[in-house]
Amino acid sequence: MAIPSSTHTKTFALNWLPLLLYCLLIFIQSSYPATQSLSSIPHMDKLAHTGAYALLGFLIFRVFQTTRIRKNAVLLVTLSALVSSLYGVSDEIHQYFVPSRSADIADVAADVAGSILGAGIAHILFKGKRS
Repeated sequence: MAIPSSTHTKTFALNWLPLLLYCLLIFIQSSYPATQSLSSIPHMDKLAHTGAYALLGFLIFRVFQTTRIRKNAVLLVTLSALVSSLYGVSDEIHQYFVPSRSADIADVAADVAGSILGAGIAHILFKGKRS
């Protein structure tokens, strides 16, 4: 049975579009020289990474929730955190090639922590909607 195209459009607009725009925003932001304002507060850059990737993990969870894996909570959270974390790794690799930026393993750790946090929060918030 085919799903009407209006449903596909709505799913894309509500789930995929915010995710794609947010990934683009992360990519664009990491293409510019590093800002010095965050570095004046100890560990603020790590908190920023954690928050940014918590949102990414949350958005990826929302997208995966529209797929066949929505009924498998462990797989849903795991894949959401994994995909978000891999995007964080790719972002650090990207920054390695940007002048005045560098790749940092501590940033990757913050990205992974945020990804897990965001996927976990999404799981808790959307628990009743996956029936």
